Amino acid sequence: MEPWQTRLAEGNPHAAWDLFVSRYRPLLLATIRRLLSDDDDVMDAFASVCEALVADDLGRLRRFDAAGTGAARFSTWLVIVVRNLTIDWLRKRDGRRRPRILEPLSAIQQQIYTAVFEEGASHIEAYEMIRSRLGSGLSFPDFLKEVRATYRLVPRRSTAAGLPRQMLEPPESLLFPPDLVEAAESSRRIAAALATLPQEVRLAVQLFVVEQVPAATIAGLLGWPGPKTVYNRVYRGLASLREHLQRDGIRREDLG
Repeated sequence: MEPWQTRLAEGNPHAAWDLFVSRYRPLLLATIRRLLSDDDDVMDAFASVCEALVADDLGRLRRFDAAGTGAARFSTWLVIVVRNLTIDWLRKRDGRRRPRILEPLSAIQQQIYTAVFEEGASHIEAYEMIRSRLGSGLSFPDFLKEVRATYRLVPRRSTAAGLPRQMLEPPESLLFPPDLVEAAESSRRIAAALATLPQEVRLAVQLFVVEQVPAATIAGLLGWPGPKTVYNRVYRGLASLREHLQRDGIRREDLG
């Protein structure tokens, strides 16, 4: 049992929250930043997430033990909760004008809009999510055509649905389809390879490589023995990724 859980069990939610947020703040922010890029939005969402976690004397945190999570670690469960709370924050902020935005979009374009603009998924993540939901053999080049059409159909006003202007304009690479298809297909295969890693290792790679969170902090968040374990598991995970990608036709030098 972690110190914050001990304080919570003793009936001291205020002390429990102080200990909890001191330990897990990096993980909360890293999870939110995967969905939001604007610093002000990140902090607004962080405040909203904290408010939701504090509510009912840390009611959501209390439910971890009662949720039947089995072997799932608390940090893994927490990432899912924070992601869902951040998406809820986005929907509350942007949801009022959503029906008007979606009117001109086809069924698949509506799913792209939801995944990219509302849930903060990358194009690669959106492709995997939508293909899974549809259960179809949608090709990635065809998906990119729908992505470009979605950007054209969504109003370009910065006030539309409360979305930032940069979210309403396609990434520059989308303007160059031949180059994008090759690069994005490689990115999709990299994302698929990453999905073969255990969830905790994927989270460690995200925190250590992308967010540059110190190894000692990651060890504490994931309940691993120490920084050396983080180094070993992250580097083994990256080596596994390289082997997987090389089998899939992506050479080591292509990885940068």
